[in-house]
Formats: sequence, structure tokens, C-alpha cells
Amino acid sequence: MTGVTGRGRTRWGLFAAIIALPALVLAGLAVFAVRFATSDHPLGGAPEKVPCAEALAFGGARLPAGAYDAECAVRSWQDTDYEARFRMPREDVRDWLEATYPVAPAPKTEYCYPDSVDLCLHLEFQEGSADYAGLFPGLSDPGFGAYAADVDVTYEGPDRALVRFSAFTT
Repeated sequence: MTGVTGRGRTRWGLFAAIIALPALVLAGLAVFAVRFATSDHPLGGAPEKVPCAEALAFGGARLPAGAYDAECAVRSWQDTDYEARFRMPREDVRDWLEATYPVAPAPKTEYCYPDSVDLCLHLEFQEGSADYAGLFPGLSDPGFGAYAADVDVTYEGPDRALVRFSAFTT
């Protein structure tokens, strides 16, 4: 009687599959837990370096004349956040902001976050209409897509300013 399984005999293949399934699920959960605990970006969206022209264009701006030490990055997962950091002559900061966003409110010198910032500007572009885009020259440029932009300026002495620019979709 070869090939016949009698009563009381175990079907080892089926038994092994039933036992292996929970073990595989637990192993997968363990790998996910370790990655989540050890990564700054476990679900993706780590910052990637990008050209500063791309980062600033996303928020309707351009790198100002005289800017140096520029570093730019994008983080994208569910939302997109472009960041630019550069230095420029302190005396040119307000002129650059006014030329970039001519109908924006004046930059604030108080109630900025963090408190160490000397000058800040927050803009929201959610209107998105053609008339609204006409108010800000850069909004009609290719690459614009931000919902809002923040500009924070820290004066690093009498001649130099550190500018942090962020344009994002939420």
C-alpha cells in the first residue's frame, strides 16, 4: 500500500506550511520594527540634494545676485518640501524679497519662529487663480507648485545674512 495515507498519519507538508506562515509574518514585523527604530525616514522621504534653481522656483523665487554657500534639498513622501539655505549681502535682503514677492506683506522682525530669526516672511499661494499668479511674477514660472513659502533671515554680522527658504505643499 504505497502512496496511501492511513488514518492517524500526519501530512507534514500541510503542517509545515501552517506553522511557517505565522513565523514569516513575525519575521516581517521584526524587520519593519528594526527599520522603523533605526531610520530617520522609515517610510521614505529622505532629503535629496537638488539644484537651488529648482528649489527656489517651486516657491516662485530665484537665487539672488550675490548669493553664496547655497545648499538645497527636497523631501517628498506624501507632501513635497523644498528647502534652500544660502548667504547673501545683508543690505540686499529686503530688495530681493520685494523684487521676488512685490505684493507680499512686509517681512516681520518680531513674532518669528524660531526667536533667533531676525526677519521672516510667510506666504500662502492657495488661491491659485491666474489673476493671483499675476501678482507674483515667479508663480507662472515652470516648476512652481508650492502651497506656501517661508523665508527666515538671520543676520550674521553687519555685512552678511543667512537665508533659509522653504516652499511646500501643505
